[in-house]
Amino acid sequence: MAILEITVPQLSESVAEATLLQWHKKVGETVARDENMIDIETDKVVLELPAPAAGVITQIIRDDNSTVVAGEVIALLDTDLSAAVAPAASAPAAATAAPTAAPAMAASANAASNIAMPAAAKMLAENQLAASDVAGTGKDGRVTKGDVINQLEKKQAAPVATAAKPALQQVTAPMSATMLANRPEERVPMSRLRARIAERLLQSQSSNAILTTFNEVNMQPVMDLRAKYKDKFEKEHGVKLGFMSFFVKAVVAALKKYPIINASVDGNDIVYHGYFDIGIAVGSPRGLVVPILRDADQMTIAEIEKKIAEFGNKAKEGKLTLDDLNGGTFSISNGGVFGSMLSTPIINPPQSAILGIHATKERAVVENGQIVIRPMNYFAMSYDHRIIDGREAVLGLVAMKEAMEDPARLLLDL
Repeated sequence: MAILEITVPQLSESVAEATLLQWHKKVGETVARDENMIDIETDKVVLELPAPAAGVITQIIRDDNSTVVAGEVIALLDTDLSAAVAPAASAPAAATAAPTAAPAMAASANAASNIAMPAAAKMLAENQLAASDVAGTGKDGRVTKGDVINQLEKKQAAPVATAAKPALQQVTAPMSATMLANRPEERVPMSRLRARIAERLLQSQSSNAILTTFNEVNMQPVMDLRAKYKDKFEKEHGVKLGFMSFFVKAVVAALKKYPIINASVDGNDIVYHGYFDIGIAVGSPRGLVVPILRDADQMTIAEIEKKIAEFGNKAKEGKLTLDDLNGGTFSISNGGVFGSMLSTPIINPPQSAILGIHATKERAVVENGQIVIRPMNYFAMSYDHRIIDGREAVLGLVAMKEAMEDPARLLLDL
């Protein structure tokens, strides 16, 4: 008998603990090499733990929702048992079974193909569904979060067969009258990520002297530039030309002029960073995450757009890694995609400033003594007044405004 200990993988230096979300296998079940056995949630990402070899799980030492540390043994895997074969290899043996066993075998094969992505698996567990209950549209038939939401919406729209009291689940679909019947309540523990977000926001507000400065930006020049070149850009680079790449370039141009905005506080020291790692706030099924564009000053517009698109897809699928999220010298939060008109963003420690971008709306403005209609956007930059004076903050935001209103400045380094 060859027993392998299944241990929690190495976590990043800043992550001390993790939570076991959901075992995908039970004791006595076979597992194929590299098949995901369990999802492990840290305060930054959800990790999949693949089997190091084919075998049979003989013992689960730590159950779902257990708090664990790196290197801790959570299960035992026997690689010598004859049942330790790939799922497809068990088909010939099944042929000798009684005809009534065929439906169960088919269901097992279907479950093997419908592997749920981490975010989808969490929602399946919350709504007491199995991956086999949902048609997967992801790669190799994997079930995505969108698949689960679609399934829940279908169930919600179907006639209610019983008067059972429905649970309040964390889904994005609006609550129906059935879900709200009998004034239900449900106590749900914060996810590790949500708890970490709450902790960091409180830390930011209690340890930083946060002020916010505002300015309005005429988006017409960038909109004209984008409209002129977006089709050629997408054909050439295989990615759509959005606005975020212009925001990033404008931010980098301002940080070069006013390095203190790109600095951070370490005790009684100010740390000036000779690089520009820009965090882009992205909504994910687990909450707000901030993946990092490293050396953004050295990236082209196309490279920025490709990386942001990659971050967006990885966030939806729960595939962001610790390396994607570690670090950052400045952040951008675009609440405008959700319709926000004005906000005061909270600094992401240990950074010292963050730019909030909002919805672009046509407004009446005065130009050369004339009232004209322009697509305007309110920029808001929150900054740590301990090291950034009002002068640098205001001038830095003005530099961002000027770069957006005259994109040629970005090419000419003006």
